[in-house]
Amino acid sequence: MSCCAGTVATAVFPADRQALPVSEELWLSAKNLGGGLRQTDLSVPGVHCGACITTIEEALRRRPEVERARVNLSTRRVSIVWKEEAGGRRSDPHELVRAVAELGYGVHLFSPEEGADGQLLKQLIRAVAVSGFAAANIMLLSVSVWSGADAATRDLFHWISAMIAAPALIYAGRFFYQSAWNALRHGRTNMDVPIALAITLSYGMSLYETIGHGQHAWFDATVSLLFFLLIGRTLDHMMRGRARSAISGLARLSPRGATIIHPDGSREYRPVDEIRVGERLMIAAGERVPVDGRIISGTSDLDRSVVNGESAPISVGTGDMVQAGTLNLTGPLTLEATAAARDSFLAEIVGLMEAVEGGRARYRRIADRAAQYYSPVVHLLALLTFIGWMLVEGDVHHAMLISVAVLIITCPCALGLAVPVVQIVAAGRLFQGGIMVKDGSAMERLAEIDTVLLDKTGTLTIGRPRLVNAHEIAPDALARAAALAAHSRHPIAMAIQDAADASPLAGEIREIPGAGIEAKTEAGVYRLGSRNFAVGKPGAGSGQSEAVLSLEYRELACFRFEDRLRPAARETIDAIGRLGLSAGILSGDREAVVEALAKELGITDWHAELTPHGKVEACSAAAEGGHRVLLVGDGINDAPALRAAHVSMAPATAADVGRQAADFVFMHQSLSAIPFAIETSRRVGRLIRQNFVLAIGYNAIAVPIAIVGYATPLVAAIAMSTSSLVVVVNALRLKGAVFADRDGTAGSGRALQSIGAGA
Repeated sequence: MSCCAGTVATAVFPADRQALPVSEELWLSAKNLGGGLRQTDLSVPGVHCGACITTIEEALRRRPEVERARVNLSTRRVSIVWKEEAGGRRSDPHELVRAVAELGYGVHLFSPEEGADGQLLKQLIRAVAVSGFAAANIMLLSVSVWSGADAATRDLFHWISAMIAAPALIYAGRFFYQSAWNALRHGRTNMDVPIALAITLSYGMSLYETIGHGQHAWFDATVSLLFFLLIGRTLDHMMRGRARSAISGLARLSPRGATIIHPDGSREYRPVDEIRVGERLMIAAGERVPVDGRIISGTSDLDRSVVNGESAPISVGTGDMVQAGTLNLTGPLTLEATAAARDSFLAEIVGLMEAVEGGRARYRRIADRAAQYYSPVVHLLALLTFIGWMLVEGDVHHAMLISVAVLIITCPCALGLAVPVVQIVAAGRLFQGGIMVKDGSAMERLAEIDTVLLDKTGTLTIGRPRLVNAHEIAPDALARAAALAAHSRHPIAMAIQDAADASPLAGEIREIPGAGIEAKTEAGVYRLGSRNFAVGKPGAGSGQSEAVLSLEYRELACFRFEDRLRPAARETIDAIGRLGLSAGILSGDREAVVEALAKELGITDWHAELTPHGKVEACSAAAEGGHRVLLVGDGINDAPALRAAHVSMAPATAADVGRQAADFVFMHQSLSAIPFAIETSRRVGRLIRQNFVLAIGYNAIAVPIAIVGYATPLVAAIAMSTSSLVVVVNALRLKGAVFADRDGTAGSGRALQSIGAGA
């Protein structure tokens, strides 16, 4: 195998490969953590349940060189931290690969740019369609049999049902069969083993009854069971794919390479992974910075929204530090690289996102326990039922029928649908209200929150500055400023253009990157920009941004700007309070600006000038204090915090990575989506708990009935389908529901609708 750091390994290590050659490239591709530790990240596409996670992690942790191992179910990533030396010998990373491969999983080196497996999703959707079509047709034939068809007609319909079911089971059931066989041949089990066994035995017994001209066959139960299970598997795959897209989008933000300036003045374009610390880079206007660096020549304006989430550009010059991913707007810059690509700012954000995603252990523990106990309990129950009836009657055929009925009746269709069917109905209701749900489990987490933290720019505000003191400025000064502003695309200059009509201004006009606009005219030199640029004096901190127009360094006018609040911002903060939640602000903007906004909205808990890591720490500190946080943010810099929060939301105007990292995305300008989503999610939580009670209650009643022989496979199939229908009907109660205030009145829903209408 040949691979190098920063690239996707093309070689795949299959489960049956016996010997893997030692590769120095694989050693070098591992990230050096220091202290004799390295980290290797592997992609294992076959991971799809809690049992897979437990199996891989336990196998790796048993190895002496492994310090720790973690499986991320969303990205199918296995992160292994291992010692360079263990047991007196140099560690071989191929042993780690072999340890995973011997469990029956295909494995290759991981790349952040790996996206969701779209081909697998298409296969699952086709399998759902095939099984649904087969189930519908077999059910129609079964109705005729149940209606009292004569023996010849009954046998004909049974054979037709068998011929319809066979290809459906082979094609649509292959996902469960392949997974179950792969687990069994490597000496382990998973949730697909009892499912595959129930489907196979049900079809086999039905075929046996058909050959023997029996009155009953259960092909409809077999295919319907497969149909319901495939729906759950498809929904899960879609949610996992959306979760993986956030990290992939962030990785694509980094440029592919940059122009290197050699000491002799020659230039060379080099891939970003080959840029070394100390090399000089040329960054033209319109290009993104590839690695962290220090400016050694040039001035410009940078879009640092990736760092602080603020739309206003920042002026930079010689000696200033810049981060990877920031966008150079106005002038060329020469940088000296201070970090390699894997150690730069963007790589740090990716690491933060993956770390906090892997840390959501509560849900994973639930999945682990379900996978750990479900399969052996069901197998043992069916086996004991078979043995018991053999001892009582000695009839193999009857004992087998009852055992199959137990397997069918215990299939987790109702439990499997208890959560996703409510989430689907709720997602439709939220979509009607202009909110997209990206992670089904997020609605459960949103119902648990006690704190709402909001970003400022682009979330509480629109993110576009507005001139607020135009009425205080002389018309001729306003017109001259507009004439100067017409030569710039800076957001503040565009705000001046929107507020006034430009008057003709003859002279030499130029924009000075990072400072402002200068015009040399017969009357003198006009300047429009920062106070320091226009009049040579630094500006005082205030809650508003400003620009100064001067003539020969004499101030003519001061323009003040503010960002506009989103529609219904004040009403939303009030609604959050009525829901019994506290509200706060996390922002990368200046302290004076954030303080002024917090006072305007009546918010006492606010934090300003936060870095992306600072926002993550704020969310983590709240969690350590026992709080469950909803974070609402929009910028690339918010992405790690959106992942770190208990649940997250972003507006549709957010940066791509911000939208991808969030659990919810609201499409309207109005912030009324926040309390609406909270109330919907609380309703969802109640319905999910009700569905669990119904599903568990069904098993508590139906399983004993099947064990004592009062449920044939047909009755078991009907009971299984009925339990599924019950949870579906219960979920449909969410449609058209009127949400009540905490005091029991029904005014909150109408109030939220009026807020949205007003927006």
